[in-house]
Amino acid sequence: MADRDHTVAIIGAGPIGLELAVELKRAGIDYVQFDAGQIGSTIQWYPPQMLFHSSSDRLALAGMPIQTANQQKITREEFLAYLRALAQQFALEVRTYERVVRVDKLRGGGFELFTQALQQKEGGERRTRARFVVLAIGAMHAPRLIDVPGEDLPHVSHYLGDPHAYFGKRLLIVGGRNSAVEAAVRCHRAGAEVTISYRGDDFDPKVVKFWLLPEVRALIRDGGVRYLPRTSVREIRNGTVLLDPPQVVDADFVLLMTGYRQDPTMFDMLGVALEGAGRCPVHDPETMETNVPGVFVAGTAVAGTPPRKVAVIVETCHVHVPRIVAAIRGQRVALPDGAVDD
Repeated sequence: MADRDHTVAIIGAGPIGLELAVELKRAGIDYVQFDAGQIGSTIQWYPPQMLFHSSSDRLALAGMPIQTANQQKITREEFLAYLRALAQQFALEVRTYERVVRVDKLRGGGFELFTQALQQKEGGERRTRARFVVLAIGAMHAPRLIDVPGEDLPHVSHYLGDPHAYFGKRLLIVGGRNSAVEAAVRCHRAGAEVTISYRGDDFDPKVVKFWLLPEVRALIRDGGVRYLPRTSVREIRNGTVLLDPPQVVDADFVLLMTGYRQDPTMFDMLGVALEGAGRCPVHDPETMETNVPGVFVAGTAVAGTPPRKVAVIVETCHVHVPRIVAAIRGQRVALPDGAVDD
């Protein structure tokens, strides 16, 4: 089934993808937007009531303010509600639960996208043509696996859901970055018996939210959380975990908070060059256009899979939007002298 032609196809409907849609609409540029899940789907994976590190004004999109009842940092739930309100306010049409399965370059220029909607019959692909493609696909598609026996056991997870699940249970948390520290603090508060295994010596203040660090250190000092630095997982078993250096930790549940990775399939499909340890997409920082003419990258997708610290977040990506809109309109937005692209 063929769709009508469009000027721009946006793949991804996270915060920056939605902000770009608003600005394209304001500029009178025809576009179509797809997401394999719901808008803001990656944020759905965040723990319930998680507080963002960025302030609300830095997360706000397209000039639409974020107001909270207590003037504090916004929660996961509040930001998802904000994204829904943004889509309603600007009447954005997002083809959610419609996965882009293939993109072909057209001989005369432009691209043809083949998509599969959630309710479509197998093989019932839709075809959409666009002159430009913007990859706003984010950088967290799947967990980083640690590749040890037992990682696939049912009591093991790479995501912190509701801490209530661990009430009265022995919980081993593997990792020492922000997600691991937040999981330790929140699960302890929910009544779990928490142990942290971390390969490093101490937590890095640069990668842990500033309000969590003193709390987890106090819990460790006072015996509320057991801390095992310079250890790594060798094997996960039912009820126990074998660590290196050799020791056995009792655990009813295991949270592997070891980070997440980007799926580079879309980049590879389109021939976008990837470079560095994180396999970051090559692009012009003034236009956000990749090495493939007509293909742009936006949002945290520019980061690839960071080997350590996550340096590219929503608040640093707003600048991508005017650069892309200007490039599509045949203009360029010059970077300030000495500026370095995020």
